[in-house]
Amino acid sequence: MKNLIKVAFVGSGNVAWHLAPAIDNATGFKVIEVYSPTEKNAKALVNRLYEAEVKTDLDFSDSEAQLFFFCIKDDGIEALAKEIILPENAIVIHNSGSLPITVLAYAATARMAVVYPLQTFSKQKKVNIEDVPFFVETIGEGVEEIMVKLANQLSQKVAVVNSQKRMALHIAAVFASNFTNHMLTISKTIMDASNLPYTWLTPLISETINKSFEIGPLVAQTGPAKRGDLKILDQHLSMLQEDEQIAEIYKLVSQHIIDVHNVDED
Repeated sequence: MKNLIKVAFVGSGNVAWHLAPAIDNATGFKVIEVYSPTEKNAKALVNRLYEAEVKTDLDFSDSEAQLFFFCIKDDGIEALAKEIILPENAIVIHNSGSLPITVLAYAATARMAVVYPLQTFSKQKKVNIEDVPFFVETIGEGVEEIMVKLANQLSQKVAVVNSQKRMALHIAAVFASNFTNHMLTISKTIMDASNLPYTWLTPLISETINKSFEIGPLVAQTGPAKRGDLKILDQHLSMLQEDEQIAEIYKLVSQHIIDVHNVDED
């Protein structure tokens, strides 16, 4: 295909697992190489792609790839940028929500980008990439055009944002997804300890999420803290005393709800 843009992935974790096949299916783009410190992980990802090959080292000086996606843990991106050997005019890209684009400045190229998909990814769960918002930031001549073109191939929701706004997005996402999921983990722990099926909470969890979109989470808030029912709060805390950490979480979150909603505690 004329003007085909070739892509290499460095890393084969959860994001790469979903993003690489999506790019491989995008018009005008083709994934040709995958590198991972664990070769079997690179092979597993290559098996999800059309014609990509496993790369066994970080010397890409002879590579035909133009785009290099760094799909690794945040704390390894700077070191990778220093270590990787790139071909001329390469564009290096990371997917982090919180790291600034300038963390890529150690790479031997003036062309860099961030392509941040705002979603939780697990290898075991299929994700509809078209519904995932993508946030793009770029440095270098012609880079924004290429990256926005790619993002628009992947998703119906694409925006160009700077590093500061992307970090705000990531923090909000941590509360909305990571913290919410951890609260559900605590909830399941409490249910399990009382030999109650976690699935009994399914309608409540679904309604809570749906209502937050329909009327807004502030208006949708209910419960003993919102009502200022201190007697119930004390009873709950008493029951949770066997696990001091969970009791402290309950107390802190309840107090924050009381403060946000200006609940009269008298």
